[in-house]
Amino acid sequence: MFPLQFEPRDQFEQRQKKLEQIQALGHDPYPREFRWTDTPAALVEKYGQSTAAELESAQREVRVAGRLLSFRLMGKAGFAHLQGDGKRIQIYVKKDVVGEKGFQLFHLLDLGDSIGVRGRLFRTKTNELSIWVEEIFFLSKALLPLPEKWHGLTDVELRYRQRYLDLIANEKSRQVFVTRARIIQEMRRFFDARGYIEVETPMMHPIPGGAAARPFITHHNTLDIDLYLRVAPELYLKRLTVGGFDRVYEINRNFRNEGISTQHNPEFTMLEFYEAYSNYRDLMDMNEQLYALLARNITGSTTVKYGGAELDFSKMQRLTMREAIVRYWPTAAGEAPPLQKLASPGGARETTTRYNEWAKRTGARYAVAKGTLTDGEWTGLLFEAMAEDKLIQPTILYDFPTDISPLSKQKPEDPSLTERFEIYVAGMEVANGFSELNDPAEQERRFLAQIAQGGEEVPKQLDVDYIRALCHGMPPTAGEGIGIDRLTMLLTDSPSIRDVIFFPLLRPEGGEPSSASEAHRA
Repeated sequence: MFPLQFEPRDQFEQRQKKLEQIQALGHDPYPREFRWTDTPAALVEKYGQSTAAELESAQREVRVAGRLLSFRLMGKAGFAHLQGDGKRIQIYVKKDVVGEKGFQLFHLLDLGDSIGVRGRLFRTKTNELSIWVEEIFFLSKALLPLPEKWHGLTDVELRYRQRYLDLIANEKSRQVFVTRARIIQEMRRFFDARGYIEVETPMMHPIPGGAAARPFITHHNTLDIDLYLRVAPELYLKRLTVGGFDRVYEINRNFRNEGISTQHNPEFTMLEFYEAYSNYRDLMDMNEQLYALLARNITGSTTVKYGGAELDFSKMQRLTMREAIVRYWPTAAGEAPPLQKLASPGGARETTTRYNEWAKRTGARYAVAKGTLTDGEWTGLLFEAMAEDKLIQPTILYDFPTDISPLSKQKPEDPSLTERFEIYVAGMEVANGFSELNDPAEQERRFLAQIAQGGEEVPKQLDVDYIRALCHGMPPTAGEGIGIDRLTMLLTDSPSIRDVIFFPLLRPEGGEPSSASEAHRA
């Protein structure tokens, strides 16, 4: 017995007593290993079509381990199912074969226990592939029972908080994470085949940068300095480009001390990459290839179902930010603004004011402005309020205002815009890329303007070393970040980012109700 007591207490105590009885039979309660020859999944795949006669003739001995998920005794024999690698196989245990102590052990098992067996494959009278057990090995006792109706754990809060139960109970959840791993493998193959090198850059930064986001702050005791968990790896990856790494990528975590929703978790995974001697249009073309390949290799088709919609990844539509505002302007709000209006001084602010007046009357989402905004900031705010969630089909949105793109190169024919794009699918941003600003004087000017704005989402000091790196010369470069969590949502038809992160951030257990269930319903 140990001091912690978990509910249901009666079963918790009963299973501890069974563990003592198993130990009394001579079994190590927590053995160190089990030498297996096959997994349930491998046996089902290899012998699933074998006939009873073929199995009888082969007499193949197998050693298999797994978790006990069904259990029924019939006098001096019994059946059970073992699960491993997401697949199950039936075992048949007979007292005359495993012996008195072996059958006593079988009697002391509970659902959720882990065991190993040695035996031979056969088919039952109902033609189910099974293992005729000759020896049982105790591996671990589940001191707590599986949840009620474990085969379909539906409590959203419990699924997120105790993911281990979700993975046992819901094969669909397991497959989501298997698919996530495959997506990352496919992305690595894609970039490796194009001559990219995978690198690692710091997770703790002396100066936050690379994205407009509020950072998490920590402190290094020996150096007595504050450090910031990275909000983006961008500035370090571009230092590598200066150093002569012409094609680099990194798959790692970013941290942003911001809100939690169905699309946001403070800790999330990004693939970020940079390619020298390329521009943003090169990356647009590459993205069409990448997303079509991922959809096809992961789902079997370039048409993917998500939230009731059919998403076509065979080709992406392309719109400028201003074109998206005009296209998705609500007809009930009056005539859509002409592109020239949005491009004129003060035009974006006037258009946003007109839209907001209509939105507030009708209860539609409206643009919330904080402080004095520039024309570019008004444009971005208006797009987010009225057009972003309308971009259901895969869309490349490009030509962003310079005012909201401090790291992007300006368009030579229109300095108010930058060579920047984002990819939207199902109303979500899944990627952000641009031709990189490599003029150190202009970069310093934009950084200082950003710092002057203030606010918690912008750096408070100038990253002098990054400017110094640019002074050594960065070649023309294009770069991009892709959100792996959101991409996994799309390719697994998962409604919440929490469904694709093993352990999403939740409120402390026993405190206020977690936002998990609320966000899942949002």
